[in-house]
Amino acid sequence: MKANGAERSTSRNKAIVKALILLAFIVAAVLAVRFTPVKAYLTAEALGKFLETVGFWAPLVFMVIYAAGVCLFLPGTLLTGLGAAIFGAYWGFVYVWFGAMVGASMAFWIGRTLGREFAASLIGNRLKKYDDAIERNGFATVLYLRLVYFPFTPMNFGMGLTKVHFWDYVAGTGLGIIVGTFIFTFFVGTIKDVWVSGNWSELISFKVFFSIGLFIFSFFIPKIIKKVKGDQPPPPVGGGV
Repeated sequence: MKANGAERSTSRNKAIVKALILLAFIVAAVLAVRFTPVKAYLTAEALGKFLETVGFWAPLVFMVIYAAGVCLFLPGTLLTGLGAAIFGAYWGFVYVWFGAMVGASMAFWIGRTLGREFAASLIGNRLKKYDDAIERNGFATVLYLRLVYFPFTPMNFGMGLTKVHFWDYVAGTGLGIIVGTFIFTFFVGTIKDVWVSGNWSELISFKVFFSIGLFIFSFFIPKIIKKVKGDQPPPPVGGGV
C-alpha cells in the first residue's frame, strides 16, 4: 500500500512539473513575441523581404514560420493575412492551411505531453464523462469548435489536455479551418492585388465584391452552425469510436 501511495505521489509530482513547464512555455512565448524584435518582422513588407532571400524555399520557410507562430501564440489572423498578402489569394491559402495544420499538431502534442497527466488528475467523476465523450466524439467536437471560430491557438493546446484521439483532432481541424481560411486569404489577396496594380477601378469588379461578400458572410458562419446545432456542441454521449 505504501509503495502504491509513493508511486501515485511521484506520478502526481511529475505531472505537476510537466504542467509548470507548459505554463512557463506559454508565458515565455507570449513575452518573447511582445517584448523582443520579433514584432518588427510581422509585416508583409518585412516578412516578404526576408522570404525573398530564401528564393525557391520561400513557401516552405513561410509554413515553418507559421507553424512556429501558432505555438508562440502569434495571432492567426495576422499570420494568415501575411500569407495572403505575400503569396496571393490561392497559393496563400494553401501555404497558410499547411502551416496552420503543422502548428496545430505541434501545439496539440506540446499540450498532450506536458499537460495531459495533470489535467487528468484534476478531472473528477463529474467531468470524466465529458472527457470520455470528447474521446468518443472527437472529430465532431473539434469540427464544430473550428467552424464556430473557437480561438485557434488556445484550442490547439487545450485539446491536447483532453482524451481526444490525435487523428480525430487533425481531421476535424483540417476540415474545420478550410472555409474560414479560404475566405480570409481570398479577401486579403484580392484587395492586395488591387492595391499593387494601382487600378482602383477594379474595386468595383465582381471579384472584389465577391471577396467582400464572402468576408462578411464568414462572420455569420458561427451563428449559422450554432442555429443548426441548436446552440449546443455535438452530443456529449454516444456516437462512434
